[in-house]
Amino acid sequence: MKRIVFAALLVSGLTSGLSSNVMAQQDTTAKKKNKFEITHGIGISIESNSNKTDSTGKKSAPKGRFIGGITLTRIDWGFSRLIDNGSFTLSPKNDFLSYRGAKTSTFSFDVIQFGYRFNPNFKVYLAGGFDWTLIRLRKDITIQRGGTDLTYVEDNIHYSKNRFSNSYVHIPLNFEFRTKENHDGKRFYFVVGPEVSFLLNGKIKQISDENGKVKTRDDYHFQPFRYGGTARIGYGWIGLFTKYYFNDMFDSPGQKGLKNMSFGITIGLN
Repeated sequence: MKRIVFAALLVSGLTSGLSSNVMAQQDTTAKKKNKFEITHGIGISIESNSNKTDSTGKKSAPKGRFIGGITLTRIDWGFSRLIDNGSFTLSPKNDFLSYRGAKTSTFSFDVIQFGYRFNPNFKVYLAGGFDWTLIRLRKDITIQRGGTDLTYVEDNIHYSKNRFSNSYVHIPLNFEFRTKENHDGKRFYFVVGPEVSFLLNGKIKQISDENGKVKTRDDYHFQPFRYGGTARIGYGWIGLFTKYYFNDMFDSPGQKGLKNMSFGITIGLN
């Protein structure tokens, strides 16, 4: 995950510098008509030009335009919670997944987006990025690989860290509403829409005095395909998010009805 974040930040820095140079060149030829304009915040975004002028030199009213490009935005960081058939309390059959709430987290971000801005207050776009759920298990157990169901064994050693996690590629379809800018150039945002995800892998990371650091990877019966919804509300570049996944977290029969949700802080709204 660290390597992916570093690569995304590197792309962001390079593309920001590129877009700055392009904008500087555009300033020296402001009288020319351009088919596209390039804007940037974190990353680079290409938008069709809607600020055409008439014969008197006045700007025309804002019109719809296509948007898209490489980005590093909607960075979500917060807490993840398991919901067992409508309850935040795990049932006896799922009690082995008992977790430390303060250390069970989620992290995600988008790296690409394409869509259409209808006017200054509304746009629709399809994005793509990465998503992690990190569950800090309370018990000294090891989740088993393979089989037809999610199983575990109890260990005779104590783990200072026993983390059970997954990573997904996610594809959200966002509907974004925003107010007019105030005198500080900031505005309120409200973003809502469905999201689908495809499993990359599952992972267990354990740390103990006896075995040191041990990492194992498998699908661990995480859903290979999941679907849900996301909502964000923000002001300026920061806000709050919540996500809820409608299908079960695992594809094993024993965990039927066990779902996942998350909430926390989102940054990089644009």
